[in-house]
Amino acid sequence: MNPVPVSPMTGHQTEVKDFGMELHLQGRSAIVMGGSQGLGLGIARALAREGVQPCLLARTEDTLRQAARALASDTGITPLWHVVDFSNPDSVQSCLTTLRDSLPETDIIIGNGGGPPLGPATICDPALWQKEATTMLLPTMQLVSQYLPGMRQRQFGRVIMVSSTSVAEPIPNLVLSSALRSALASWGKTLAREVARDGVTVNTLLPGRFETDRIASLNRIRTEKAGIPLEEFRRQKEDNVPVGRYGQPEELGHMTAFLASPLAAYITDTCIPVDGGLLHGF
Repeated sequence: MNPVPVSPMTGHQTEVKDFGMELHLQGRSAIVMGGSQGLGLGIARALAREGVQPCLLARTEDTLRQAARALASDTGITPLWHVVDFSNPDSVQSCLTTLRDSLPETDIIIGNGGGPPLGPATICDPALWQKEATTMLLPTMQLVSQYLPGMRQRQFGRVIMVSSTSVAEPIPNLVLSSALRSALASWGKTLAREVARDGVTVNTLLPGRFETDRIASLNRIRTEKAGIPLEEFRRQKEDNVPVGRYGQPEELGHMTAFLASPLAAYITDTCIPVDGGLLHGF
């Protein structure tokens, strides 16, 4: 049984259980972008517990080593890992070249990138937009392009993108995130229809508020601007979530593992909220 998630602010507890559902993923492989921490690591852990060997991609070698050791200890599956800076096209291309040798084929691709800086829609910085588009869109598309032919030939493949509820309901002062994540989701929906008859599914997850460094950082920035204590701001955010707490990364991982499995073969071309009920009317 997994540890019980506890909200630091409310003390609310919810068990994240392993119910032992057979997902028929033993022996599969997965590439997990941003897999060294946060949602990416939660997804990698959930997949590894189902017998999938993950390959973790992230930019910090020490963090990758620590994540790989933790996964091996926790799941008995030793992951591969590669250092890559998704904001650097040369680094991305170098990683793709290395992966051709170390992992010629894969079954599952998890498109999970970091978030762009805060900013309103009233200000346009072309250089910033171009940089963030290069970081948030192209690496996932390039990775899928490299492995898609093999997936189609084998009649099995899963492309799962980790996005945000901002695709459905834009978040104030996060225009870069809302717009670019929406663009990637739209690309995914187009791709899904082109490969659906080849046994390849393409879906986008829309996580809400989860316990990650990204959310913690955004909360600190917002509380400083609002001039209110971090604890109070956090409590307000949790109160707005119907289940009354932030999610744990492995809770997103459970949904991802199901979508990656043969059991989800009839689910494609979708955007799926995993948000504790946060979205209104989606």
